[in-house]
Amino acid sequence: MRKGFFTAALLLGATVLFIRFNYALRDHDAIIQLCDTCPPGFELTSDNECEPRNLYMMYSSLNDKGVGGLKTALPAVRAGFSPQQIDLGRYLFFDPVLSKDGTISCATCHDPDKGFSDGLAQSVGIDNYVLPRSAPSLWNVAYMQRFFWDGRATTLEEQMKGPLYDAHEMGNNPDSLLATLNGIEEYQKLFSIAFPERRGHEITLPEIYKAIAAFESSLISLNSRYDQYAHGYADALSPKEKEGLNVFRSFVARCAECHTPPLFTNQQIAVLGTPDPEGMPFDAGAQIPMNDSTFRGGFKVPSLRNIEKTAPYMHSGRFKDLRETVQFYTDGRGHAVPENEELIIHWHIWEPNLADHELDRLVDFLKTLTDETFKPKIPDQIPSDLNSKLAN
Repeated sequence: MRKGFFTAALLLGATVLFIRFNYALRDHDAIIQLCDTCPPGFELTSDNECEPRNLYMMYSSLNDKGVGGLKTALPAVRAGFSPQQIDLGRYLFFDPVLSKDGTISCATCHDPDKGFSDGLAQSVGIDNYVLPRSAPSLWNVAYMQRFFWDGRATTLEEQMKGPLYDAHEMGNNPDSLLATLNGIEEYQKLFSIAFPERRGHEITLPEIYKAIAAFESSLISLNSRYDQYAHGYADALSPKEKEGLNVFRSFVARCAECHTPPLFTNQQIAVLGTPDPEGMPFDAGAQIPMNDSTFRGGFKVPSLRNIEKTAPYMHSGRFKDLRETVQFYTDGRGHAVPENEELIIHWHIWEPNLADHELDRLVDFLKTLTDETFKPKIPDQIPSDLNSKLAN
């Protein structure tokens, strides 16, 4: 009698555990479903690829349109990812499990609510290490040909290895990253969906890089009030903003010669002679990766898209706002270069002697480049978090 009682109790307990476990799995499965449609601004092809769609595709060439022309084409774009790869990249982007100690995600330094920057003059990495430069925005990186302030990477995949494996940024290494993600059941499931043609069951590094690149390539900002004006809606800008646009495009200010529309960067390296923060050593910039002294103090010309959201400005965040930044350009060629440095300042940098009201109008115009219409949704829950909850 007693033996039968214990047997029944064990069976009942096992049944309860089985039911709870299956409820957990069903809840787990139901929480994360990769999106099968493209983000806004993209069209799904019959090959299950997301291709960009925007009005700038109506224009044929960057040539013969004049500097800073309105109806000019965009550079070549990185596209062709599936909706599932883009969405998987979104989960990876916001997941701190990608860092060595699980404290830092890509979004830590590239916060969607801060223009995909972090609002800091110098970003902060693992163990609160203060990094030497600010975090560049990620808007429109699908059109970029150089990455990092010093332009040392030419693909998104090459770029992301920098922070992932830098000892002071996310502090991880390839073996540890693979072991971590392959140890999370939810990620195994999501990767198998995003990469249905894969061989084997293990998550690979190229799959991780491709998914993150897919998400980053979906961050498109091309519907600002400036864009509406450029496409023909004359009332999209106020009279003061149009005045600022004219200053921006003029051969006196020459802003558009480097910050060329519609991407608002010519993607080149330029030596401006911007000052480093007090107490910081001189930053040689692109001289180091390019091994070329003519690029000493040179940095990539950043896009001005959503520039209003990404203060402070320049590679070291030296200028706290846009007014202070435009003031730098009119204060004289090379005026902030340290005495012991002989830099080859870019020939576009000179002394425009803009009046205060012209600088104010420039700032007015720069704020018309704000467009966060397609800002992605931050995941309500991430796979590593689900994994830890299941383990508990």
